[in-house]
Amino acid sequence: MDATEKIFATCEISFKDKVRVLSCDFLKCCFYVSRLTEDRNYFTKKLYSQLIGTSQVLEDFLDFHGAKNSTTWFFYRELTSAVRHLSLGGYSQKHICNRLGFYNLPDAVTFEKNGQKAIDFINGCLIRLAPVIINEARCLDIPIPEDSFSAIDFPGITTSEMLASDIDDEAHDEQRRHVVIIANDFLKIAEKFDELEFFNPYKPEQIREIVPNRINEVEIRRFEMLVHNLQSSFDTYVIYGGLRIAKDKFKRLRSFFSVGFHLLQMIGRLLHLYERHLYDAGYKNIYKDVQDRLSAIIDPWILLDHSVNYGLFFVCHYMNKGRDLSLEILKENMARSQIRVGIPVKLGFHSRPSLLVAKIVQHYGGQVELIVGADRFDAGSVLDIQWAGGKINKENFTEVVFEGDSRALRDIEILAMVNYGEDTMGKGVPLPKELEYLK
Repeated sequence: MDATEKIFATCEISFKDKVRVLSCDFLKCCFYVSRLTEDRNYFTKKLYSQLIGTSQVLEDFLDFHGAKNSTTWFFYRELTSAVRHLSLGGYSQKHICNRLGFYNLPDAVTFEKNGQKAIDFINGCLIRLAPVIINEARCLDIPIPEDSFSAIDFPGITTSEMLASDIDDEAHDEQRRHVVIIANDFLKIAEKFDELEFFNPYKPEQIREIVPNRINEVEIRRFEMLVHNLQSSFDTYVIYGGLRIAKDKFKRLRSFFSVGFHLLQMIGRLLHLYERHLYDAGYKNIYKDVQDRLSAIIDPWILLDHSVNYGLFFVCHYMNKGRDLSLEILKENMARSQIRVGIPVKLGFHSRPSLLVAKIVQHYGGQVELIVGADRFDAGSVLDIQWAGGKINKENFTEVVFEGDSRALRDIEILAMVNYGEDTMGKGVPLPKELEYLK
């Protein structure tokens, strides 16, 4: 590192000089974008990446120097942040567009049509922001770069060629064990999306009621983390080498949570932009003025419509669609076994023991049957277990057989050892630590 580089690196140059350097590539991007039409083909992942990188460094620099408390620099800072979050959302949506042919999703035509509208909105916002940013830079006496980027600087990432698949990385026994865990986790996460009660697109007045009170950046990031962990486990333990050599059912399962993950990434960025920069939180003076100026460029209600009625709707839609496939994969890959255990002493399979057995089966997501003589009952259903209880009492059985998912049978056996969680008078007793999830 020469002397000039050392001086620059240790912040010995002025704020004015450094904001010029850190704004240079950002403004070059803005010049390029300002000349584009809203043709989505010009907006490549490389362009979004450049916008993300240059805007993030500039935003961090401005924040460090107190731009959020400066009437002079606050608008430039907000414009920079808006570009970053729109570009992050655009990058995620572009990834979905590029991969859509590999996902093999149901309802793909409708999904693609709505996705194109969403990315066109993001691109349109960036195009409208670009000249405003350039003009604000001029007002701040930031030198405008003489050169600009061109389309050749931002190629797409797709071609018509594919590399040969010549690595066999399948480990069938380990793959089967992990895919059972992942399919079961998928079912648990899909249940969490039911909390959103999202079955149909929302009307504008309904969106105003739920955002940000019920649906907000924090909630979306919570779901994003859950789905991201699911995808990471799948890619690490089931198909390390990618989907091209995977079994069809595994490909389809991954598609459901992969598209959900990238949609949640987009939604999180757009909701951050809305809540932090467009939502009227009661601030006055410069904050309100800048909020109004941004809202004139980025329509808050169109942004929310794409976030909720496209993004969140299809996340819930595809997580729900994946449930049947997850159950099918569970049945095909889970280890099966059989146990013989006693019935609950004194009171038999009344409400408490029936509920605990059913909760164990539901926890693991596999299939388990309760066998009483020649009859079979669904051990995941409280009602079915109680029907079995009637037959047990009538015919004086003292033992029953459970058959199915070995993981659930292990816990049912532990439960049976403590008389299914109650004493002979029907009063609840403490459960072993292995069954703490039943509390």
